[in-house]
Amino acid sequence: MRKSEFTRAIVDEFGEGYGRVLTRDVVLPTLGNVSADEAIARGAEPRDVWLALCEAQDVPVARRHGVGLPKPRA
Repeated sequence: MRKSEFTRAIVDEFGEGYGRVLTRDVVLPTLGNVSADEAIARGAEPRDVWLALCEAQDVPVARRHGVGLPKPRA
């Protein structure tokens, strides 16, 4: 997962405004008790950050995989 795909996944799942709040304020224990923004800034893989945030926010497993990809061109 690229950073752009991570951002798209956040917006798709949580919305733009709430997504920004989550990535800034939610502490992710599995990534060293930092926020998603801090984890990415420290070099964590966006996919790992996405999955940790999903776990912290109880996103159903069915909505955790394959998100963030751009829609296929027609």
